[in-house]
Order: sequence, then structure tokens, then C-alpha cells
Amino acid sequence: MPGGTRTTGIFPRPVAPPALSGENRVVTSAAGTLRVHTTDGRWVIAAAVLGSGVAFLDGTVVNAALPAIGRDLHTDLAGLQWVLNGYMLTLGSFMIVGGALGDRFGRRKVFVIGLVSFALSSLLCGLAPTTVTLVAARCIQGATAALLAPGSLAIISASFRPTDRGTAIGAWSGMAGVSTALGPFLGGWLISAVSWRAVFFINLPLVVVAVAITMRHVPESLDRNADHAIDFAGSTSLALGLAGVVYALIEGPAKGWGATEIAAGTLGALMLVAFVVVEMRSRHPMVPLGVFRSRQFSGTNVATFLVYGGFGVTTFLVVVYLQERLGYSPLEAGASLLPITVLMLLFSARSGALAQRIGPRLQMTVGPVVIGAGIALFSRLEPGVSYWDGVLPATLVLAAGLVITVAPLTATVLAAAEDRHAGLASAVNNAVARVGSLLAVAVIPAAAGVAVGGSGVSLDQGFDTAMIIAGVLSALGGVVAFFTIRRAAPVRTLTRADVSMPCEPPSCVRLAGGAREPAPAGSV
Repeated sequence: MPGGTRTTGIFPRPVAPPALSGENRVVTSAAGTLRVHTTDGRWVIAAAVLGSGVAFLDGTVVNAALPAIGRDLHTDLAGLQWVLNGYMLTLGSFMIVGGALGDRFGRRKVFVIGLVSFALSSLLCGLAPTTVTLVAARCIQGATAALLAPGSLAIISASFRPTDRGTAIGAWSGMAGVSTALGPFLGGWLISAVSWRAVFFINLPLVVVAVAITMRHVPESLDRNADHAIDFAGSTSLALGLAGVVYALIEGPAKGWGATEIAAGTLGALMLVAFVVVEMRSRHPMVPLGVFRSRQFSGTNVATFLVYGGFGVTTFLVVVYLQERLGYSPLEAGASLLPITVLMLLFSARSGALAQRIGPRLQMTVGPVVIGAGIALFSRLEPGVSYWDGVLPATLVLAAGLVITVAPLTATVLAAAEDRHAGLASAVNNAVARVGSLLAVAVIPAAAGVAVGGSGVSLDQGFDTAMIIAGVLSALGGVVAFFTIRRAAPVRTLTRADVSMPCEPPSCVRLAGGAREPAPAGSV
């Protein structure tokens, strides 16, 4: 019987309707129909969390390893910035391409390719004999991670019913946030128990599990109307532009502003301008600039840039400061931030559900301000201060802000774009977050007076100023959200052209909070 369900074991499974002719044939019966509190729904969330988790984990797990890497490979702070920023550079540069590839060729397919490639590049990182080799391997690792972060969120958006997406995204963002916050602790433990190289080898078994779950439980989905041409000119100009600017911002303060640094910065700025021109004129743009006509989409991404810029500087400097100035071991420094992991694990899904009911504006206004306050509290750290008086209060405030902010922010940026651009919207937002962190890590330490040259790592001065600057930067994200985010963000249902199943009846545009209004003509 066409449509309906069939029972396999305990749980009923949807049966696909008859395949549509031509380009709109059915991909899988599960796409766009899953509920959060079902076995199938939980498996999809687990696959997305594991896949994106390894990418996010490697953005922070290395932080705890930086002092050990510096000692082993005889690297100064500028070199350590490249170990971190080499990953962020290629991740931010190619993430939009990664999202577009998933939309065009199949989100599950591209996700699995990304997982396998990420495992191989992680192996290269763990075997790197020199700083230059490690930075090169980290750049490759970031490029492969660019297939994972947007793909995981696009899979969730395409797989779940519109009424369940807020909760599903909240669960994903909570667990993804946990993997980010867990990084310093896991890195510290691995360094103490094995070596800094183990922070890369740990990815291998995680990827094996993620691939197995994805292949068995994740439905395929794609945008059947997407053009399969890839905007290589756009992706290349963006990557070269970011590389030139970041090189100048890191090496200029470390080595002095010589001809090489000035030329790199100038070339980078010109390439970023070229990226915008290419996207405006391209028949197949990597980033259709029309998506930024949405005030909600643009405002959410500006807020993302500011919040993650401040947070990136914090995760980079705090773990190093605890080891170099307060005498913490790598394990103790990583464990000091565990309250972030616990609170996000417990409350992020609830935060996403709350935003689904009341709209995201309040949480996205208050949350970044709370994040900024938590970051600024780290400026009170100094030799001799105890964990309970110095580190824990700042960590708890920061964690509360992240819980309030992350899930609504993620859901809002997806809701502001059409469902067929789920991969693109996720990729743009993830790229903005990584680029924000990348540029902030390159600029703020030097602006605050943190020594970036010489031999070894030194945080004797400038740390407190850096934390205040980072806190203000994050708090500004709340100001931007207040003026750009509406109370209710429209969440479009999926169409036949987007995934296998039609929009659930009646065809509609669903507003956060459950309200409905008629769908635009031709949307289904």
C-alpha cells in the first residue's frame, strides 16, 4: 500500500509514497518526517553530533596541548597561533563549499566522505615531526572538517519535522557545545596519560563509530534544484584572502611589519574584495548574496561573528594561562572548564525548545551579554588565586551564557533561509563563527600586549586586557541581536524539491511558537 507505515519490531517505520517522476524522485522515506523522541530520530542526532563533534573537538582539544607542543617542537606563541589558526583558516574558508556540496550531491554522502578524510588528516597531524609539518597537516584537517560541521546541521534540518527541529537543533547544539567545551579537558588528560599526539589519534575510533551510525540510520537528502557547478573561483579567493590577512595579523606583531607582512595583508584584503565581486557576477555563486537580504539572517551572522570571536580568544588563552602562570597541569587546566560541558549537556535542548515557543530575540540578546560577563571575569585571574575564587565563577557565568545563546542562534539562522539552502545557511553561519574566532585570536592577543614573539610561551602581561576586550566583543553580539532579530523566526517546511517527503499538510510556513500562515505560492 503506498504511503502509510509498516511495523518492524516495536517501532513503526514510514513507508515511502510512490516515487515521483524525473528529478523529484524519492530519496528516502525518512527525510523530513522524523520526530526527536523516537529511536530513528535519536540515531540521526547521534550521527550528526559525532560527526560535527570531532570537528569542533579539534578546534579546542589542541588548546590544552599548545604548551606541550611548544616545548616539544620548540615553537613560540606565534607558531602556536598557527597550529590553531591553520585549522580555523581552512575550516572557515571551505565550510561554505562543504555545505553547498552536501546540498547538491547528497548530505549523507558528503558527510561520510568528510569523516573518512578527517580521520586520515588527523593521523597526519599526530605523526607530524616539525611545526611546519603540523601546521600543514592542520590546514588539511580543517579543509576536511569543512564537510562535517555544515553537513551535520543540514542533515538534522532536512530529516526532522518542522515542529521538532527546534528541539533537535537544541540537542545538537548542546552536544556540539559539549564537544567544544570538552576539548581542553580531553586534551589535558591525553597529554598527561600519553602525549600531545594522542589528541589527534583519538579521532580515529570516533570517526569509525560515526561512519557506521551514519550509513545505517541517516536518510539521504539534497536540493534537487541545485546547480552542480562548483564555484572554485569564489572558494579560492576567500581562502587566499583570509590566509593573507591572518598571516599579516599574526606575523606582523611577532616579526615586525616588514614588506612581506604588509604585502600579505594587502593581497589578502584585495582577494576578499575579489571574493565579493566574484560572487556577485558568478552564475553559480558559492554564496548567493541574496541570502543576506534577510535582516534576520545577516544580523544572526554578525552576532555569531562577535560572540565566537570573544569565545575563541578565551579558549585559546585561558587554558595556556592556567598552565603557564598558575601552575596547572594540562589535565587540571582542561578539567577547570568542565562546568561548561555539564551545563550545556543538561540545558541546551531545553533552551532550544524555549526559543521555539517564545522566539529567539530575548535569549540572543541576553545570552551574549552573559557570555561577555563570564569572559571578562577571567581577567581577575592572577598567580595565587584559587580555582574556587577565580576560575569557577567565570566558567559558570560563561557556561550560562552559552546555554542561553547557542541553540536559539543556530535555529534562527536556519529558519531565516529556505530549507533547500539548509546546507548553505549552516555553512555560512559555521564559517562566520570560525572566521570570527580566527581573526580574534590573530588580533586580540597582540592588541592587548600579549607577547607573541621570542622563544617559548609568555603570558606575563596583556592577559587581563585580552579577556576584557574579548568580553566586550561577545557582549556586542547581544546588542546586534536586539536590533536585528524578530520575536518569531519563520521556519519553512520542506518541499518535494528539497527532500523526499512533501510538506506536512496543510502546506504552510510555520512560525516559531507554533503559529501558521499560508505558504507562498509555488512553495510546494
